[in-house]
Amino acid sequence: MNLKKRPRRLRSSKNIRDLVKETRLSAADFVKPLFVVHGKNIRKEIPSMPDNYHLSLDQLEKEIENLIALGIRGIILFGLPKYKDQEGSSAWQQDGIVQQAVRQIKEKFSDFLVITDLCMCQYTDHGHCGILKNGEIKNDATLSRLAKIAISHAEAGADMIAPSDMMDGRVGKIREALDQNGFKEVAIMAYSAKYHSAFYGPFRDAAHSAPGEGDRSSYQMDAANSDEALREMELDIEEGADIIMVKPALSYLDIIQRASDNFNMPIAAYNVSGEYAMVKAAAEKGWIDEKSVALEILTSIKRAGADIIITYWADNAVQWLNEK
Repeated sequence: MNLKKRPRRLRSSKNIRDLVKETRLSAADFVKPLFVVHGKNIRKEIPSMPDNYHLSLDQLEKEIENLIALGIRGIILFGLPKYKDQEGSSAWQQDGIVQQAVRQIKEKFSDFLVITDLCMCQYTDHGHCGILKNGEIKNDATLSRLAKIAISHAEAGADMIAPSDMMDGRVGKIREALDQNGFKEVAIMAYSAKYHSAFYGPFRDAAHSAPGEGDRSSYQMDAANSDEALREMELDIEEGADIIMVKPALSYLDIIQRASDNFNMPIAAYNVSGEYAMVKAAAEKGWIDEKSVALEILTSIKRAGADIIITYWADNAVQWLNEK
């Protein structure tokens, strides 16, 4: 046998494997989600998302310092309000929890990237992502509320707004509102292909955002559809999105790759709570090694074409990478 071509030659040592590695993870790839709450001295672990916490404002500084020390350059903020109502009005108040958190972070860490999730589900008493009337989510009536929230986040100092509601036309409405109010430099990271997914369960516990009745299938995407995702992304780009996102990530690697292949712009992917929690649970049982599985998952997301990975493992992942 005359084997001139032997791929194993390039796997024969760690130094060679590292030399020819095609996909590399680094701290610059990651955005860490944080959940902020009213109160003082609160750092309460989220039961379904171990190593992630509800944080009061007085706990934020230490959290950001730890992320900066690891080389993580940005976060995405989610807030739990004091009160909820039918219209989600606490979402756009100047003293809202997200607005307070943004101001506090930017005062202390002016160069740190602060992205704010923009949705109404945490703020409405019915738990849906828009205005609900007679059991129906009213798309166009929701847009003006989303614009108000976006302006309040920008006024607080947010660098980037990330609308996650999946209402038609929301990127254009938010872009117009930001521009007209003097925030042309505030970027939009659109949850463009956000699927109606069972992987969101732990997040809904963390954010207290589960719908009171019904589900979100009339506005979030059908998991069976791929071409539709490209149409959603194209529309968001036309409306002014600076970054487009695929959510969830792990079961939608094909969508990430199609986005990367079709659009010459930054692609974000959200490694969501269910993806995180199932690995944590299996690791606690001793069935898998969390570090190895998590890094493999994150590598697959980047290999598929994601430029930005939003993940609850952000800080752990950097620590693991530094150990190598």
